Amino acid sequence: MLRMTAHRTAALVTAAASPLLLGLWAAAPAQAHGAPTDPVSRVYGCSPDGGDASGSAACRAAVAANGSPFTAWDNLRVANVNGRDRQTIPDGELCSGGLPAYKGLDLPRSDWPSTRLDPGSTLTMRYVSTIPHTGTFKLFLTRPGYDPTKPLTWADLPEKPFAEVTDPALTNGAYRIRATLPSDRTGRQVLYTIWQNSSTPDTYYSCSDVVFPAAKSAAGTGGPAGSGKPASTGPSPTRPAAKTPVRKSPSPTADPSPTPRAGAGAHADTHAGAAPSGTPVASSGGSDSGPSAPMVAGGAAAVLVLTGGAALALRLRRR
Repeated sequence: MLRMTAHRTAALVTAAASPLLLGLWAAAPAQAHGAPTDPVSRVYGCSPDGGDASGSAACRAAVAANGSPFTAWDNLRVANVNGRDRQTIPDGELCSGGLPAYKGLDLPRSDWPSTRLDPGSTLTMRYVSTIPHTGTFKLFLTRPGYDPTKPLTWADLPEKPFAEVTDPALTNGAYRIRATLPSDRTGRQVLYTIWQNSSTPDTYYSCSDVVFPAAKSAAGTGGPAGSGKPASTGPSPTRPAAKTPVRKSPSPTADPSPTPRAGAGAHADTHAGAAPSGTPVASSGGSDSGPSAPMVAGGAAAVLVLTGGAALALRLRRR
């Protein structure tokens, strides 16, 4: 009887404790899932694990508005969205996912911890996760002209993501998502990431603040950032815009067939490297190597004839 009573007591204790243990397990960090750490997301940068970023003015203001620190930075998730992001998450609350526990992330500021990116370059996002899940990552970049001092709305994002990756591998505790960035962004923008799980009913949201360099001036040597086109089609710096003086070609009667230099082609003087940069180049059909061999020979013969004639005239005079 005593043994049966002890057995029943143990069973009752176990049954009573099971919901509590299950709740603790669900709340444990292992059940949280992740957020971008590079480019750093607001929720991670402002968390106790965010390093120097957590001490920034924007993060201090976010924690104050939130009323508590972002300790659970990897748990910003909303259940049963099922792809209806724009219908579920209100305008102005995209960074918090509409969750009151993360409302400080929605503050419209232009000094959030940010990552510098180059337009048109390849992005490799590092999305840290504590446990693997299947699902699709969608990456959006705010439209050109986005104003960071105003609340982020769905109208600030294009309808379609610039990248979409399904079921990337979880390697060393992180997903690595590669994508080509749009080439027409400048200044401060928001990289908005949606991770819709297929193995759970949850969808995760995050804002990463990024900064692109300003577009180069049209008067400079380069065109707008990411365009790949020069800003000007004017003369090269090595060739002045003014007319280059051209040496006069040798007379066709004196040198009808210019002799090319040894080892060079018939137009060797017009090839790159034939003359130092900026040196005027002779017009085609002439040579800048001096008089030709027939001209030198003819000149020498004329000198001999004149010398011989003068000597003969002097001898006849003496007679």
